[in-house]
Amino acid sequence: MSDRLDRARTTGILAVLRAPSAELALEASEAIIRGGVTGIEVTFSTPDAPAVIRELIARHGDAAYIGAGTVTTPEQAALAADAGAEFLVSPGTLPALTRSMIDTGRIVMTGAMTPTEVMGALELGVDVVKIFPASLGGPSYLGALRGPFPDAPLMPTGGVSPDNLAAWFAAGAVAVGAGGDLANGASIKASDWADIEQRAARFAAALATTRA
Repeated sequence: MSDRLDRARTTGILAVLRAPSAELALEASEAIIRGGVTGIEVTFSTPDAPAVIRELIARHGDAAYIGAGTVTTPEQAALAADAGAEFLVSPGTLPALTRSMIDTGRIVMTGAMTPTEVMGALELGVDVVKIFPASLGGPSYLGALRGPFPDAPLMPTGGVSPDNLAAWFAAGAVAVGAGGDLANGASIKASDWADIEQRAARFAAALATTRA
């Protein structure tokens, strides 16, 4: 695999962060990082997402892998790149948008579900194909995609938990995206940082066990 993916592969888990305010997004990110998950995907459904990205990078530097998610316009891709995002994630693969993401020089991850969509993403030159929503097929579906696409970097997002983390990596995931089971929306709204940190710790422990 490309050396461009070393950070994603080493980090292993990207926390998909959706928060109702920039302040809560920053607090949630800190709790996730304290728990041991250092990959943070700040989605554009979070207010002032570029400012959150910039601040997290200022605080953590290379100790965390910070990027932007739910990128749906070329303008968002440019804003995220200007903020220092190391990777850009889109829920789907639109050619014009994907090309604008690639033009930033950042790691690009775009969404696909079917073999045809995977082929389209790979043809455009994305770094990682985000299999979303991965909960629809589970690890067995990811493993099935490995048949026609043995070398494609695939990242399941949706339906990833500490209990099935090992199964996703066994099926061939280069990394995983974890949303509600990790960056839990209710806990973020309630400022329950202890719960968020504990969730991250469970994910980090599951990853360590998987790699051992």
